Amino acid sequence: MVPGCGNYTFKHLVLDVNGTIAVDGQLIDGVLKRISQLRSKMEVHLLTANTHGQQDKIDHYLNLSSVRLTKGGEANQKAQFVRELGKEYVAAIGQGANDAEMLKTAQLGICVLSEEGTAKSALDACDLLCPNIHSALDLFENPLRMIASLRR
Repeated sequence: MVPGCGNYTFKHLVLDVNGTIAVDGQLIDGVLKRISQLRSKMEVHLLTANTHGQQDKIDHYLNLSSVRLTKGGEANQKAQFVRELGKEYVAAIGQGANDAEMLKTAQLGICVLSEEGTAKSALDACDLLCPNIHSALDLFENPLRMIASLRR
């Protein structure tokens, strides 16, 4: 229960890949461990346009199968994916312009600052801003942090 916001029941975590959990096509150190821990609590989904062509490796490391977006309209594809899961059960994390609609659609949208840059539209669309992917993923292991940030 988040005072002033209600209850959050997350069944799905939707993650952008490039810029969010990977930089220049390489998985960020420590992400594998954090995602592995979260998989016992919720279903983890990866959405990617595979910009750097490394998604097969990332999928292998994480033991997940990513959803590959088709070229053009990536922002709408991400938001539609969240709606199909049931947006009221989704937390989403991203940082790019094509993540903004996904962050706005999800019950909880988290934007991370990235070495690859963070789009202003993603900042404007999110509920929470985190300095990096580690602190964003840690919110689900330490939910009182989320409550402290979101309470009204």
